[in-house]
Amino acid sequence: MGFRWNSPLCQVIAVGIICFCCPGMFNALNSLGGGGQVDSKVGQNANVALYTCFAIFGLLSGAIHNKLGPKWTIFIGCACYMLYAGSLLCYNHTKNGAFTIASGGILGIGAGMLWTAQGAMMMAYPREQDKGKFIGYFWAIFNMGAVLGSVIAFGINFNLTEAKSLGDSTYIVFLTIMGVGTLIALSLAPPTSVTHSNGDKIQIQKFPTWTGEIKAILRLFLDWRMLVLVPMFLSSNWFYSYQFSTVNGRYFSIRTQSLNNILYWASQIGGSYSFARVLDFQGVNRRTRALWGLTIITCFFIATWIGGIFFQRTFNISEPKPNHDFNEGASYVGPLFLYMFYGLNDAAWQTFIYWLMGAMSNDATVLSRYAGFYKCVQSCGAAVSWRINAVGTPYMTEAIICFALLGASIPGALYLALRIKDHTDETEEDFTMDKDSKIEC
Repeated sequence: MGFRWNSPLCQVIAVGIICFCCPGMFNALNSLGGGGQVDSKVGQNANVALYTCFAIFGLLSGAIHNKLGPKWTIFIGCACYMLYAGSLLCYNHTKNGAFTIASGGILGIGAGMLWTAQGAMMMAYPREQDKGKFIGYFWAIFNMGAVLGSVIAFGINFNLTEAKSLGDSTYIVFLTIMGVGTLIALSLAPPTSVTHSNGDKIQIQKFPTWTGEIKAILRLFLDWRMLVLVPMFLSSNWFYSYQFSTVNGRYFSIRTQSLNNILYWASQIGGSYSFARVLDFQGVNRRTRALWGLTIITCFFIATWIGGIFFQRTFNISEPKPNHDFNEGASYVGPLFLYMFYGLNDAAWQTFIYWLMGAMSNDATVLSRYAGFYKCVQSCGAAVSWRINAVGTPYMTEAIICFALLGASIPGALYLALRIKDHTDETEEDFTMDKDSKIEC
């Protein structure tokens, strides 16, 4: 079968490349702590604004995506990522924190749109037996962006051992790559033209009315499947403020932060792809795979975070910045491997969430609402966690909260995993939509 731009796989790979360029570069910046600035307070408060707006517009972005389609929804989101990176470049010269914080809020709007459209495409375009594989492909390509961004930052800042803000050249490179992703977004095919190799088209609803769309979104708050996953959604980005700002940003030198991030995001690539293959294994039914997946991520997060609690006892907020560097040798290896396992856990956790939601429906319109709801709850947690980090909460307290939230997610995920069916049941799928609005296209 030859190359087809409108094939589901090509479209998911394309959105992976777009996220490589935009969110991937953002992740590379954000994981340096404070967006690469010595004074991390501005970056932390920008993240509070970002995730607050993300929470609001994440919920509404399902409706926006279902009206505009993925091309324009993702294009607008990418433009917002460029604005935020530009604000950090501006801050290097003006120290205008208000502009950076406002740009963070605008990015929250754009990120809500981009990630809702991405989630709908990633979950709706593949066939049921390939959903884990498509999630793994996307996650690998997307995180290559963060790896590349971290390599760039590491190369530019290699000779820096003391804390210092990123240089203009780093931000300019990131902006350029984001610009490429923004342009690629304009090439995305409309969902109505996406076809499988045998000519089958993806499922999608007609856009009813704005009132009907808002009602469908609000019904998600009555859907037990969404409600039992709320703790899992809430915890899925909560730990970023602790990992990026406290562990990486506080404990290590600026160049070592970049090296750590190369390996953190590389761990995500391997973790997501390998875990996705387990979730797609056809030798057992889908419920068994769900239980396998939940068991794996539970064991991994418990082991990793217990190690993290012991590590956190080695430094605290009242001490001067340790500024540990990779040239310290053996003493650096342990914290590095812990940080890599944080990345692997993150990838597996979010891969499992997307796979569970993908098991609930095959309809792109319904899944865009699921993705928006997920991003809304996820961003509420992230906004709270970045604020907790910004106000100077003791580091051990942050670590314990992260661990507790992850643990609280397991009962709801188990309840849903036990009820996963081998094939999507139309009566279940139609919980959030009007039956007369569903069509094949």
